[in-house]
Amino acid sequence: MKDKIIYQSLVDGRQAGQKKLAVLLDPDNGSEAVVQRLVYLAVKAKVDYFFVGGSLVTNATIGNWIQHIKTLCNIPVIIFPGSVFQVSPQADALFFLSLVSGRNPELLIGQHVIAAPLIRQMNIEVMPTAYMLIDGGVPTTVSYISNSTPIPADKPQIAVCTAMAADMLGMRIIYMDSGSGAQKPISDAMITAVSQNINLPLIVGGGIRTPKQAALSCQAGADVVVVGNALEKDPTLMLELAAAVHECSLPIIK
Repeated sequence: MKDKIIYQSLVDGRQAGQKKLAVLLDPDNGSEAVVQRLVYLAVKAKVDYFFVGGSLVTNATIGNWIQHIKTLCNIPVIIFPGSVFQVSPQADALFFLSLVSGRNPELLIGQHVIAAPLIRQMNIEVMPTAYMLIDGGVPTTVSYISNSTPIPADKPQIAVCTAMAADMLGMRIIYMDSGSGAQKPISDAMITAVSQNINLPLIVGGGIRTPKQAALSCQAGADVVVVGNALEKDPTLMLELAAAVHECSLPIIK
């Protein structure tokens, strides 16, 4: 497997207080022209990462999508897999997701056993990631597909204990998500509680639709904010989102 270049960038960012924006791209939700537009805006906005994947991908292969993105820019591409079929050596890294908030054994370890030999052959950077699904106010595709119950939005202590357990089990990243199409983002109180009780990069996504919401998530303790659905409706929002996130970073001391 490749050196931990992307993971180290996440660790360094957290330690330096540098906040980052990731744009989530779902291969089912965009033509080639749409991707080109999003990549153009991402380069202009200085977006930090592309996450590619989804709970249910039906219309395209991940590899083709990633290859297309990488011909257009140098922004790192990380696979956010919804299944064992969403892996590709074209990416810079892969979130090896374990759904630690659920009790479905297939998504805790079962699918990982199937995917492991294939991923190892790809020689791709693998990042063990604790995926925590938080209630976003409405049923989402990820909760349905994963057959799991989200952590209640008003129970930050459950999220804290789950993140602590994942850390003790050796996970290297905490990814809190209220899912695509969530009605509301994860609360600042929950983000702060988790961030203060772990020393791992904290990624937060789902339900973030405005620059203010993105900034509040960063101020609460998120190291990386993920936005997807909002950009499908208004791609130019990416410029304001990136600015809001990056402005939350601590000044670099020379």
